[in-house]
Amino acid sequence: MTENRMTRTMDLKFTKMQGLGNDFVVIDSYTSPVNLTAEQIRRIADRRFGIGCDQLLLVEKPTQSMADFRYRIFNADGGEVEQCGNGARCFARFVFDKGLTAKTKICVETAGGIIYPKLEDGGLVTVDMGSPKFEPNQIPFIADEVALSYPLLVSDHEVEISAVSMGNPHAVQVVEDLDRAPVGNEGALIEVHSRFPQRVNAGFMQIMDVHHIRLRVFERGAGETLACGTGACAAAVAGIRLGQLQSPVQVDMRGGSLTIAWAGGDDSVMMTGPAVVVYDGNISI
Repeated sequence: MTENRMTRTMDLKFTKMQGLGNDFVVIDSYTSPVNLTAEQIRRIADRRFGIGCDQLLLVEKPTQSMADFRYRIFNADGGEVEQCGNGARCFARFVFDKGLTAKTKICVETAGGIIYPKLEDGGLVTVDMGSPKFEPNQIPFIADEVALSYPLLVSDHEVEISAVSMGNPHAVQVVEDLDRAPVGNEGALIEVHSRFPQRVNAGFMQIMDVHHIRLRVFERGAGETLACGTGACAAAVAGIRLGQLQSPVQVDMRGGSLTIAWAGGDDSVMMTGPAVVVYDGNISI
């Protein structure tokens, strides 16, 4: 006996956006709830068989009374993550442009904590990313105590990294020549290092002067991207803590530049950069 199985399809409206070349598919799950499987997210993110993106962003109703929206982030591999700085700027532009809010500053709930994006003139968005976290159990990172930097055994050699959470975990190392840095090979090993139980974003930072760095980031579940907002925040914070940088810091990435400001301690990290609509579309999955 042959069983006929019907495949159900779902039609989705989406907006393709990018922040410094870090690209996103943004879906309104606020007006009409959308539930996607990891397989569907991977299909949408596929650059040959889907739309193509580094991350998929879902706009949802908040679960906390103080927030205007809830913001969920899924990497191209279908896994959900806590935070995304470039995505946060695109999120703010999306909800304003789509008429979901008239506010130019909003309170947004994420898995990594509350953030406050604000629309600026000239297409820029500033995001209050909250305070960086350095306690190993808050990153999470396996270490006996808080330190400015830690030795990390990667394959057959040791590198020195700063561990910081910007709502998601980051391992930042200073390199002399960013163009020659082993971002692909070493970044992939650091991402899954056993001392980072939830994996980690691996940042490679070249310091140009006290207010200027170049940065490449190998992101969890996405590989090296053209830009990483939380990675830029983590790198600037790490450099300031090490005494090698001073706020504000211009962070140059392959997709463009961000400005990061941090006064230290428990103060919030402020990130300013662009958020651009590429196109609107529909997809059946």
